[in-house]
Amino acid sequence: MTPLGAKIRELRAKRNVSLKEMAAALSVSSAYLSALEHGKRGKPTWFLVQRIIAYFNVIWDEAEEIQRLAELSDPRVVIDTAGMDPKATELANQLALKVGGLSEESLATLLHQLRVAAVKDDV
Repeated sequence: MTPLGAKIRELRAKRNVSLKEMAAALSVSSAYLSALEHGKRGKPTWFLVQRIIAYFNVIWDEAEEIQRLAELSDPRVVIDTAGMDPKATELANQLALKVGGLSEESLATLLHQLRVAAVKDDV
């Protein structure tokens, strides 16, 4: 499941909306919406994200969160480390090899460490 998919599922559950109802309202198929939630489709278009925001009629902060999560929900990421420090290439390859086997706790720890390092390095 993608970060956006988890958020959509959470909002649907809070509002007691079925996948089929939401798909019909957005003019997409249930299969597409399900695949989007489960990370079997690429990140949605800006237009679809705006329709999702309008569908849930969320406040500004939550709308920004949905947009941010959409940007982070591409299930097929390519990391181009050409011209970077060799450690960047090693990190990208190690992550590609091992991310599928990491626990939820380990993933949360690594995400936190990456965010802290990015703030420290002003990235």
